Amino acid sequence: MLFILLTILTQIGGIIYLISIVLIRKKSDRKRVKRLGTFIGLYLITTFFIVPYLAPIFGRVKIEDSDTLRAHSFFYKLANRNYVRKELNQSIKRISSNFENDFQGMKIVYLDANFPFIDGFPLLPHLSHNDGKKIDITLIYEEANLQLTNRKPSVSGYGIYENPTDKEYNQIDICKKSGNWQYDFPKYLTFGKINSDIRFSKKGTGKLVGLILADKNIGKLFIEPHLKSRLGLKNEKIRYHGCKAVRHDDHIHFQLR
Repeated sequence: MLFILLTILTQIGGIIYLISIVLIRKKSDRKRVKRLGTFIGLYLITTFFIVPYLAPIFGRVKIEDSDTLRAHSFFYKLANRNYVRKELNQSIKRISSNFENDFQGMKIVYLDANFPFIDGFPLLPHLSHNDGKKIDITLIYEEANLQLTNRKPSVSGYGIYENPTDKEYNQIDICKKSGNWQYDFPKYLTFGKINSDIRFSKKGTGKLVGLILADKNIGKLFIEPHLKSRLGLKNEKIRYHGCKAVRHDDHIHFQLR
């Protein structure tokens, strides 16, 4: 079970766990403590010093934090979920730089991207983050004084929705009523609500989506239909992800052509 869980979460954790079992003999004193220590040490060394140099063999590179780009949580880096193809990495850097030019001090904050190895290897719970071509980023939020902020409303970055108003098209209800229970599932993956004083920024999110759509490398963008309407977006790159996926009014998904 540990092997499966670690593999699902990090791709490489299960293998490193098995290696730690082999290295520490069954009859060794305090074997559990030694195995845990060995696993942690090997995992950290592999994740931060070996994987970044092996990933390019599989056509992927590590997303590096910068003055205009950062991971929402250290978890995404620790779990090796911060790898993309070179072309997408270039686009992310370009988009984040342009966004900061328009809104000084603002950063693109990314969530799940892809694992470093093997096309087709699933990055759960996502359906399609398995080829280095996809990434999720957070929406943009603002303070009460309308000043944009890099703060977000959930610990994980997922699960706090910008729900449709009574006058907006409600795709969420349609999907749930048709039996797609998982459509609303990320609300259980927030790992805690924070920063209750901030709110969705129509201005900031609209500008960010516009920059993404304008990038030549980007082929698709997923966002919930009511937000597409609210932001006045009209572009052939904007697609509806379907009821079999999960709702996209807590994050933005975009990908290479």
